[in-house]
Amino acid sequence: MDLSGKRYNNLNTELKRIFGKKVAKLSIDGGFTCPNRDGKVGFSGCIFCGERGAGEFTSRRGSVKEQALEQIKIIGKKWHTDSYIIYFQNFTNTYAPLDKLKRLYEEALELPGVVGLAIATRPDCLDDEIIKYLKELNARTFLWVELGLQSIHENTSDFIRRGYSLEVYDMVVNKLRNESIRVVTHLIIGLPYETSEDIIESIKYVGRTGTWGLKIHSLYIQRDTDLFRFYMENPFRILTKDEYVEIITEGLKYVPKEMIIHRLTGDGDKSLLVEPKWSGDKLSVISQIDRIMKEKDIYQGQNLIL
Repeated sequence: MDLSGKRYNNLNTELKRIFGKKVAKLSIDGGFTCPNRDGKVGFSGCIFCGERGAGEFTSRRGSVKEQALEQIKIIGKKWHTDSYIIYFQNFTNTYAPLDKLKRLYEEALELPGVVGLAIATRPDCLDDEIIKYLKELNARTFLWVELGLQSIHENTSDFIRRGYSLEVYDMVVNKLRNESIRVVTHLIIGLPYETSEDIIESIKYVGRTGTWGLKIHSLYIQRDTDLFRFYMENPFRILTKDEYVEIITEGLKYVPKEMIIHRLTGDGDKSLLVEPKWSGDKLSVISQIDRIMKEKDIYQGQNLIL
């Protein structure tokens, strides 16, 4: 159990340990697109991806500096902190010429109070030149790179139109780890037709990669996605809140205790949310996970201890 009372190694506590205080993330729209939208890989994006490319909570207005200052006004009142990590969140944030990446990332690092960068991207958009620059960034700021794997299963990958293979993910994870760059892997729990056993296999697999972090999302259906249109024509079973919590608490047993848990549920735009309704109350889901783990004496990594 960590110092926050959680039975898993959560990001908030880890950042407090490293920086000695609360560090807030500022979600920024860097103006990127995605190879799964502009025709390089596909045109429609991943089936669950909305019009904002998972950036529903970015401000979308102005430069990196202007967006960050706008968010600081809001977040500063809530968190009472002067330390921030700039999170390039929506679409694919390394899918651009290197000079553009440098301009945006350097602009972010020049802002007062910024102690690090988080960059969400795809493993097929991290060539050696970009990784070399990320290595340089990693030497002078706190950096992590997020990769949207979602599932290890090929039939699921094809269904969600991910557009790259598990082998590409493995190769890029190894390259980043060889340069001591922190990697966070995204998984989605509740994708159509996956069993609880399938999901646990994905969690175990990511656990074995030895990456720095894991970010778990609950599947939610938004009106502005192809998944919504598919669901309307082909209704599939959606996990209940209790089922979701059971899978999470079981899966955490197989996550190495040193791996940082960045997220345990999803929270999309409530104005667009169709199903499941329970996903709109993130705090309730987290509270139930915490309660069940305590009641059943579950903690992260317990099934990996020999």
